[in-house]
Amino acid sequence: MPKKDVIAAKAAQVDEVANDFKAAISAIVVNSRGLTVAQDTELRKELRANDVKLVVIKNKVLERAADQVGQADLKSIFKGPSAVAFSKEDPVAPAKVLKKFASEHEALEIKGGIIEGEVASLDKINEFATLPSREELLSTLANILQAPIRQVAYAVKAVSEKDADSDDGDAA
Repeated sequence: MPKKDVIAAKAAQVDEVANDFKAAISAIVVNSRGLTVAQDTELRKELRANDVKLVVIKNKVLERAADQVGQADLKSIFKGPSAVAFSKEDPVAPAKVLKKFASEHEALEIKGGIIEGEVASLDKINEFATLPSREELLSTLANILQAPIRQVAYAVKAVSEKDADSDDGDAA
C-alpha cells in the first residue's frame, strides 16, 4: 500500500474508535494478556450476552481517539496491551462482567475507562460493578408500581367473596 493509503486507513481506524467512544455509555479498558484462548472466548461470550463489544486496539489509536472525543485524561491508562469493552445501553454491564471475570481469572486487569461520559478510575468501576443492572432496576420498579394495584385487587376479591358468602347464608 502506498503511504497515503496507510495513513488514510489509520485515520479511519481512529475515527471508528472515536465513534465507538461517542456512542458508548460506558467503555472499560482492560489488559487481557495471559488469558488462554478458552478464557478469552468465555469472556467475549459473556460480554456479548450483555450487549458489550470487546475490541483489542493499539494504544496509539486509542490515544488519538481519546483526543478526538475530548477524553485526553484516558491516555494515562493506555500502557501495555489494551482492549476496550464498549456498552451502548447499560453502563453497569461491562463493569459487572469484567469485575466478576477478573476475580476468577488473575490474568485480566481492569485499567480504567469512561462511564456516562466521565473518566472512571478502577475504584469507580468497582463501585459500578456492585450496582444492580438496568434490567434488575426496571424489574424492581415494576414490582413497586404493581404492589398498590395488587392490594386493590385482593381487597376487591375479598369483598366479592364476603358478599358471595353472605348471599349463601341469607338463602338458608
